[in-house]
Amino acid sequence: MSLGPLEKVSRDETLRLRKTYIGESCTLFFERDPLKIVRGEGQYMYDENGRQYLDCINNVAHVGHCHPRVTQAAMEQMSLLYTNSRYLHDNIVLYAQNLIATFPPKLNVCYFVNSGSEANDLALRLSRAHTGHEDVIVLRAYHGNLSTSTDMSPMKFEKITGGKKDYVHVASLPCTYRGEYTADEYGDAVGQKYAENVQNVINKIHSKGRHLAAFFAESMVSCGGQVLLPEGYLSEVYKYVHQAGGVCVADEVQTGFGRVGKHMWAFQLQGEDICPDIVTIGKPMGNGHPVAAVVTTKEIARSFKGLGVSYFNTYGGNPVSMAIANAVLDIIESENLMDNAHFVGKKLLDDLQDLKKRHPIIGDVRGIGFFIGIDLVKDRISKAPATEEAAFVIARMKNDGILLSAEGKYENVLKFKPPMVFNAENADHLVKQLDLILTEVENQKVPKVCESPVSTTDSSSSDDDMASKSSSSSEAKLYAPISTQSSQLPYRGRNIPTGQPLRLLKNPNGKIQRTKAAPQCRNCYGFFHSSKTCFLLIRCAHCSDSHALPSVLSRNTQIARVIMSPIGNDGHSFRRKNRTKICSPYQLGNQKRKHINPKRKTPKSSQHIQKIDLFRTEGMRPLLKIILMQMPLLE
Repeated sequence: MSLGPLEKVSRDETLRLRKTYIGESCTLFFERDPLKIVRGEGQYMYDENGRQYLDCINNVAHVGHCHPRVTQAAMEQMSLLYTNSRYLHDNIVLYAQNLIATFPPKLNVCYFVNSGSEANDLALRLSRAHTGHEDVIVLRAYHGNLSTSTDMSPMKFEKITGGKKDYVHVASLPCTYRGEYTADEYGDAVGQKYAENVQNVINKIHSKGRHLAAFFAESMVSCGGQVLLPEGYLSEVYKYVHQAGGVCVADEVQTGFGRVGKHMWAFQLQGEDICPDIVTIGKPMGNGHPVAAVVTTKEIARSFKGLGVSYFNTYGGNPVSMAIANAVLDIIESENLMDNAHFVGKKLLDDLQDLKKRHPIIGDVRGIGFFIGIDLVKDRISKAPATEEAAFVIARMKNDGILLSAEGKYENVLKFKPPMVFNAENADHLVKQLDLILTEVENQKVPKVCESPVSTTDSSSSDDDMASKSSSSSEAKLYAPISTQSSQLPYRGRNIPTGQPLRLLKNPNGKIQRTKAAPQCRNCYGFFHSSKTCFLLIRCAHCSDSHALPSVLSRNTQIARVIMSPIGNDGHSFRRKNRTKICSPYQLGNQKRKHINPKRKTPKSSQHIQKIDLFRTEGMRPLLKIILMQMPLLE
């Protein structure tokens, strides 16, 4: 086999090779139709055919893709020296000096690592070394992919039964739009209400005989839904945490380096007197190069040294990484990118607020600088998340050459975190295209989703509830066709995610069938069925399109077969000719009684029934029960 320069292959071959050699859990943007990006410049990326895309989500290429000064710094240092960090070198100390100058005086010690995950892992070690305690309080956030950072990330451990560790405690996400406390209800006091929730969590920790090591929070919550912390929140929380003997950690991995426009660091939005004990930084620090850091106080650094175990990181702070990071820091200042984020971001926010007045699907527009979230809802009264509509908007924007993504518990918040060189012309183009596509959605030129049986608020669960409660899966891919490979079908032993609708485009035979009978109401029920299985769908009477029922199944149940049956004695499920069919109470009037065997409400293998869940539509009584069967499929 030749080991020469890497050859270029077609997009289809690239996709095939990825499926062959890359782990299945490594996800892609736009999984149904992934992009093959081969080049980047400024705020634009280009695919293998040369098509240009406006990048509105890449908060890694902070000063623009392939900035010439960044690439020049990398090449020059690479040609001189690239080795581990256990030698004296000017780059690491000079960059540390420049970086520290951007922080409050209290934060004056650096540790360099390779990623935000490593930074948050080290921050936890520092916290425990300084306090002698173990427990942490977190919000509904994402802090990384290492074991410890995953443990501290509800967005990750919620998807695993028993995933929450005893030392992790989750406070309410301080979202003033759809959270436990809203600005409409509590006004200026909403920040204090959320801070009191953290105090309650601290009290619960003490009641269990445990002690607090740290409070971990992003300075603006990114993956949790582009949430700005309410005014006064951090000042009160930091006070409560310090009184409990803990330290305060600000995760600035996604929010730092001037993205907010007014300040270098997002925690400074809470007031000039607000200063955490530890700050973690990463993604934008190297403009795509793997480099990150932890910044803390001398007191905490001494406590860490006091453990008697030396710390080093083979690549953290290496000469090339430091040369790149220093170039990024210099470009932010010399090209006035913070001012650009402030003025262009303000213009974009104003334009989006105007867009909100014309489009009721926009429930909330929130953000600052180049950190903006657009919360899409089915209606503004219930605030029911418009998850499927958000997926459609993202797909359509991609077709129009604009890259967006969704965040939040329900993946209904369009996120905007572009490179810092994004300009006013780009903002006008983004708003214009978004206006056109939202008009399509509201004119029902795209399928509308029937009401989803999920909560419309992001209220936090207690620690005890969090350990056992099923949560929605952000991994569920809407509009994604299900593979016909049996190993990937949901009824052949795959975990079914909770709370998210799955778009089922094909059954195993490659055909879609629909029952003939259908009640004529807004939230009617239809079924795709084949000779081997049956899927329950919701069908919207307005658009006559079918949408998959948002799953209410237990998150880790291995599904072999799903049998649907109406609740009560006025409807039965039955099986005939190896096919599962359904009679609903609405349909029974058109059915002859002899077609129903009332003695067989479930298949003979009823001893394999594992769990029964209820499906509820808001404002209606429970109509269906879902019986999960652990049994082989019929041939």
